[in-house]
Amino acid sequence: MTIPLRTDTHEIVLKEIKIKIEEGKRLSPEEALFLWEEASFYDLGFLARQVRFRLHPERIVTYIVDRNINYTNVCISGCKFCAYYRRPGDPEGFLLSEKDLLRKIEETLALGGVQILLQGGLHPELPFSFYEDLLYTIKKHFPEIHIHGFSPPEIVHFAKISGLSIEDVLKRLIRAGLASIPGGGAEILVDRVRKKLSPHKCSAKEWLEVMRKAHQLGLKTTATMMFGHIETIAERIEHLEKIRQLQDETKGFTAFIPWPFQPGNTELKVPKVLPVEYLRMLALSRIYLDNIPNIQASWVTQGPKVAQIALEFGANDFGSTMIEENVVAAAGVSHRLSLEEIEKIIRDAGYEPRRRRMDYSLLDS
Repeated sequence: MTIPLRTDTHEIVLKEIKIKIEEGKRLSPEEALFLWEEASFYDLGFLARQVRFRLHPERIVTYIVDRNINYTNVCISGCKFCAYYRRPGDPEGFLLSEKDLLRKIEETLALGGVQILLQGGLHPELPFSFYEDLLYTIKKHFPEIHIHGFSPPEIVHFAKISGLSIEDVLKRLIRAGLASIPGGGAEILVDRVRKKLSPHKCSAKEWLEVMRKAHQLGLKTTATMMFGHIETIAERIEHLEKIRQLQDETKGFTAFIPWPFQPGNTELKVPKVLPVEYLRMLALSRIYLDNIPNIQASWVTQGPKVAQIALEFGANDFGSTMIEENVVAAAGVSHRLSLEEIEKIIRDAGYEPRRRRMDYSLLDS
């Protein structure tokens, strides 16, 4: 579709785009950009809500009880947006002991957790066998726990230090107990942005290839987008388009989670994204990603009230109870919610809270 430049035709074009969305038709990148620039805050929310209820007509909002476990903060990536990592040799760098790791998982299970999100930095001195042994140890002591671990930049790092292909790395991790992969490290899947933000991290193509191989091997994964730093709106849409194309091919993404960059304590000095822009981006994501079933609200970065509003802007999932979270907290943002508080927020918004697994199958109440 060619977007006309004449201002007096904008309303006509906007109406045509709205009709396409209401009819369940796919938007082009150009139409998505036009929608972002011309649609009101309320129009975007209303359209995203329509898409949400077309996909999920029941008034259910899901969440998962899990814990983020960072096995190390030592990292050679040098991402300008990260306040959590420490360079090799830094006295504040750590490597989690086996005792502490198992204690954290035991606490998670005691609190009703069904999953751990296992992530760390790109440590230059740990061999690939360390990560295999980590998984074997966890599954030996806690065979029931679902390990959602190792984002694509970590997988690419493992391939480089081991000399193995990405596929062989994934096969060995699956054998050791890996059950699914988080969508971290995506940031914006445009190399112009990635080279400025994190020049030592995997490319957009490598990130997508890890996810493609994971899906082909039967692993479900999530996809993310961290926006609001040096990218353009067109580059955000390019990111969405790459996710949508891969999902057309593999159908392996269970959910999409967009969140705004948190600039506190980082090298990037940019204005913080305001809640209105977050909600607009969430809504556009729900409209554009017509083949991804679930959109997650980010209460960890936005707080409970904005996340509650997100349920009317296309989100049908409230994420995790986050028994532990360190990376966002390092940027000076710390929102904590108990399981009971999450359920109350969902109920107060007029929805039924339901616990889920990573694959979005529901747990018994």
